[in-house]
Amino acid sequence: MKKSIRAARMERHHKRFGNASLSLVSLMDIFTILVFFLLFNSSGDHQLPNSKAIKLPESVAEDKPRENLVILVSNEDIIVSGRRIAEVPTLLAGEPQPIEPLRQYLMQLSETHWDKEAVESEDGLEVTLLADKQVPYKLLKQVMQTLSETPYRKISLAVSKKAGASSQTNSETGH
Repeated sequence: MKKSIRAARMERHHKRFGNASLSLVSLMDIFTILVFFLLFNSSGDHQLPNSKAIKLPESVAEDKPRENLVILVSNEDIIVSGRRIAEVPTLLAGEPQPIEPLRQYLMQLSETHWDKEAVESEDGLEVTLLADKQVPYKLLKQVMQTLSETPYRKISLAVSKKAGASSQTNSETGH
């Protein structure tokens, strides 16, 4: 059977230039990066770090938490950015005064902070305080007094949103 003129031309073209190929490896790499980017950046809810050692008080606060420095206060420890700063029983046994290790660590952090205007401003930098609801007020007062002596003076207290207020149960902050 004789080939049509078009079929003969296509055959000559494919012999000369070869078949077109698509590199799937680089295409898969691009899509993988895109998927990871969307997974990490698409979350509309900003969630605070979750710790099983801390049970937050409940509130009907509607404000969403902002991303800033988080201080965890449990019945055993005070933790800043995953670093254990002080032991709570030791602090409760002593006189109520500013917590020096916490103050020193926060001063170090403020020196490396990128926003020098916020560090030097009267309002200061933002910090979120996650404290167990069983922690004595005496200790919270010490922590807040210590914070007032550092550039971290804009304090938000973290609370859990009550289930009755909304179906969402993520951690929220109240001022």
